[in-house]
This record gives sequence, structure tokens and C-alpha cells, in this order.
Amino acid sequence: MRWLLPFMHLLLLFFQLPTCKSSSISHLFDSWCKEYGKTYASEQEKQQRFKVFEQNYEYVTLHNARPNSSYTLSLNAFADLTNHEFKAKYLGLSLSASNLAIRLNSEQVGIEGPDLVKESDLPSSVDWRKQGAVTEVKDQGSCGACWSFSTTGAVEGINKIVTGSLISLSEQELIDCDKSYNDGCGGGLMDYAYQFIIKNKGIDTEKDYPYQGREGTCKKEKLKKHVVTIDSYADITAKNEKKLQQAVATQPVSVGICGSEKSFQLYSGGIFTGPCSASLDHAVLIVGYDSKDGQDYWIIKNSWGRYWGMDGYMHMQRNTGNGEGLCGINLLASYPIKTSPNPPPSPPPGPVRCNLFTYCSSGETCCCTRDIFGICLKWKCCGAESAVCCQDRRSCCPHDYPVCDTKRNMCLKWIGNSTVAQPLAQERISASQVAEAFL
Repeated sequence: MRWLLPFMHLLLLFFQLPTCKSSSISHLFDSWCKEYGKTYASEQEKQQRFKVFEQNYEYVTLHNARPNSSYTLSLNAFADLTNHEFKAKYLGLSLSASNLAIRLNSEQVGIEGPDLVKESDLPSSVDWRKQGAVTEVKDQGSCGACWSFSTTGAVEGINKIVTGSLISLSEQELIDCDKSYNDGCGGGLMDYAYQFIIKNKGIDTEKDYPYQGREGTCKKEKLKKHVVTIDSYADITAKNEKKLQQAVATQPVSVGICGSEKSFQLYSGGIFTGPCSASLDHAVLIVGYDSKDGQDYWIIKNSWGRYWGMDGYMHMQRNTGNGEGLCGINLLASYPIKTSPNPPPSPPPGPVRCNLFTYCSSGETCCCTRDIFGICLKWKCCGAESAVCCQDRRSCCPHDYPVCDTKRNMCLKWIGNSTVAQPLAQERISASQVAEAFL
């Protein structure tokens, strides 16, 4: 019977393999949770997320084992989300059927801006990051406001090119205040955002009107801060990739793409070649183009934080031979036009007026602590610079930690690609301590 022992041993190992594999992935999941600061409300939810993580692990492993793929995938910050959940949370391009039909008409003549680089003068590669015309990668969180990040990125770029100054601009102002056609975290379109900036005669800075990862009430006093202006904007004719290249050689360009594919969700590096459809659902910024090993690509700046892709960027295949472009990138391109200087800096602000009888000192924020039927009966002042008033009406948070967590008595900010704001332990700020600034 000794001859049966090796066979039985192999049989036992065979049945143990799934358990060993599952255990290995479980350890990987625990490490992943620590890396990305993921916590779950219950053990049941954690197990559900683990199952999704395990499925994404299989998907990533199979893709990366392909010998001829030009790009890689990874278990990034979205690895505990199904593709359906991911699409519901992290996109946000909103385009009506009528507008799309017009833009997809290949006979349409685009509204071209002045002084595009001529086709005969196109450089072999462009990277506006090297010219200092691109701000740091930002993170939209689970607010579907990609359109606002694409818009500010394009305006930041042309402002640097024209004035020499790189200023990070406020997506939150667009989310809160641009309501004629756009819908905040519910989606929007870059053309409408350009129209808003033009009509408003400018846009405020990120520092003065910070991002909160959710919709809020429009701060009308901030609308008067016209730090950066644009004169008009241009739409590039759909399916004209050469014209798109000319525009990108001139300045960063906003584009719509299909960003909902699972391979896009888990992308980590290399030249992305799809497959993906041309159903536009996400907005990004093209900041350049180049070629590698005979393969041409666009340099894409995304708004999902530095924990996605190559520190927040993607190389996407161009010159595919398809007029729509990979992921529809040639279908909805536009850019702002700026020829005029920005208005001079505003004089030092005086006291902030809350109502006829209440004032706060310069730089402070008026917070309503008691109202009735929308009319504030009692005001207090938050001394933190460009502060955010919390919903508990007793606390406020500074602009760089703008998310109020009154249950845990903290002010938070977004880090990485986390679906919720995370506190930084070494920089944790107490909402109750900030509230002491009330006068």
C-alpha cells in the first residue's frame, strides 16, 4: 500500500491549492487595505469587497500574463469595486444625444481658435508638463465632476502659456455655481463650463474655493474673484485627429472618452490600446503626445489621484486608423482661448459683511448658526482662512481640510483615490478646536 502514499499526498495538495491561493489573496487584500486606507462598516461588507478584489486579482493576473500587451494592470485604489460600481461613481461626462449628433457629424466645421501650430510645423513630441503648464494631479473622489477638472486643467494650461503664471483653479466653484446646463457631481460638459467662466468674467483659485468632493451651495462672494479669465473657446471638428494634434501642440486640450472599461479602471502603465468603445462617459485632459517603439500615444492627465495609472497619467494609443480614435478621443475635443491679461489683483479685503449688523474680520468666514425659513438670525465668524462652515452650525474647517466630520470631531481632506475622505494622523485637526475661532 506504500505506493498509494505519494498519490494520496498529491491528491491532498490538489484539494489544498484553492485554500492556499485564497489565503494568499486574503493576505494581499489586507495589505492592500492598509496601503489605501480602506475600512469597512462590517465584516460582511469586508467579505463582499474581498470577493470583488479576488475577481479583479484574477482579471489583472490574466491580462498581465499576455505576452504582447503594451500596457499593464494593477490592483489600484479601485480594486475592491465591480466595474458597474466604478462606472456609477467615478465618471461624469454628460452629453445630450442632440449635441453628440452634431459633434459626430464629420462634415461639421469646427470653431477653430487662433494661431494653432501648423501641420507642417508639428513637433514629433509635446509634453506641457515640462513647460510648467500643468498643475498637480487632482482627485475628484466619488463626485462625478470629471468635466470640471478637465475644464480647469485646460484653463490652467492656457493661462500659464499666456501669462507665465501657473495657478490651480477651483473645480468646486464650477460644481456649486455652474447650474445653467451642468449638474455638479451628476455630470457636465466642458463647453458649458467655458461659457460659465466667460459669462462670470473669470474663475477663482483652488486655494480660495477648495474642492470638497460633493456639491455645495454656491458661494456668491467667490464669484466676484476673477483671478483667471478666458476670452472664448474652440471645438475641434470631430474625427479630425490631425487638427487635435495641432491643438495639443498649442496648449492642453479637454477631451471626452470612454473611461468605463474594466481595463481602464485598473490601468497602471504602458500604452493603453483598449479595447474600449466610443461611448463617451468621462472627461480628461490631453497634455501632450509622443511615440515609443513605433507606437504613437497621447499623454492623458486624469482626475483620479496619483494612485491610478502612472502617477495619475495614462499613455493612450493615437493614430489608430479609426476616425473616432481610441475610446472616442477624437470626438469631443475643445480648448479655451485666452488673449487678454487677467484683471489686476484685488485690493486687500476689508471686513466681511454677514448682514446689515454683523461683520467678520478680513479673511474670516461668516457662518450662520441659526436660521428660519432660509433667513439667518444669528451669525458667527470662523477665523480659519477661507473656512468651510459645517452643517452642525457649531464648527468650521480650514480650506485645506474642508471636509467636516462632526461625528468624529475632525476636519478631513481627500488623499489618494479613496472613496471617502481620510484623516492624516500627524496633521489631524479637531473641528471643536477650529470652532474656538468663532467670535
